Amino acid sequence: MKVSEEEIEVTGVNTCGGCPGKKAVTRAAEMVKRGADTIVLASCITKGNPIGFACPYAQQMRAAIEKKVGKIIKIIDYTH
Repeated sequence: MKVSEEEIEVTGVNTCGGCPGKKAVTRAAEMVKRGADTIVLASCITKGNPIGFACPYAQQMRAAIEKKVGKIIKIIDYTH
């Protein structure tokens, strides 16, 4: 994943919790609480990789995460 020239530290990996992705919001908030400054949505959510079918809740999930953690946290839409 090439998003920055600076060194990054992965502080957590989570799933959305399955359809409709409601757990993604609380899980992202918990990661921010523990020090994460960026949330990266997996490519299976936003691009449908590897099965070719993006999550129908992807934009709602992203908006809900942004609303919960604020706009100061960077949200990246895919991993690869």
